[in-house]
Amino acid sequence: MGAADVVPGVSGGTIAFISGIYEELITSINTINLELFKILKQKGFKAFWGKVNGNFLLALFAGIFISVFSLAKFLSWLLENEPILLWAFFFGLVFASVLFVGKEIKKWSLLTVIVFLTGAILAFIITELPPNENVDSLLYLLLSGALAVCAMILPGISGAFILVLLGSYKTILDVVHERDVKIVITVAIGAVFGLLSFARLLKWMFTHYKNLTLALLTGFFLG
Repeated sequence: MGAADVVPGVSGGTIAFISGIYEELITSINTINLELFKILKQKGFKAFWGKVNGNFLLALFAGIFISVFSLAKFLSWLLENEPILLWAFFFGLVFASVLFVGKEIKKWSLLTVIVFLTGAILAFIITELPPNENVDSLLYLLLSGALAVCAMILPGISGAFILVLLGSYKTILDVVHERDVKIVITVAIGAVFGLLSFARLLKWMFTHYKNLTLALLTGFFLG
């Protein structure tokens, strides 16, 4: 997921879906709330860790951060020197995802088809938007982190591509190389806020409208 999130045009959520951990990821993120601190205080760390699915989240996010920091420079080099091969590799993943996620839709109806086409058109329009110039305002980077992480956990829409559109991609990629702690923390705070709020919406959609949600995500992949 970390490697995919670094490349504009590819979503870490796509990798989560392909590897079968997507719904567990959304469910686990949704357990993070103020109630957890009461559990920690009253029942101890073991109950807290079990409630939050700690082993799963620790393994997953450790993998993402290791990948982002270790592969950022290598993927930047590939984007500069071997862009066609890199795009081809990730295009194959995304194309396979259309078939993979589409098979999960249990029942097709007129509404399902409309939602599917809406997702495809919306994703395509996003890819056609012109990128902004690089911006390095801390408040803007905070917002960028929040919006990008929403896209990162949404299969089919790339968080890195959202950063390109916002004009924050090069700034954030550079600070990862340079280990600029202040900007990294700013983006991370925005990402945590975006992740916790958006995961709740996704969980609600999967609980109440799973078929339509899958159709929308399949449309995102296709777009």
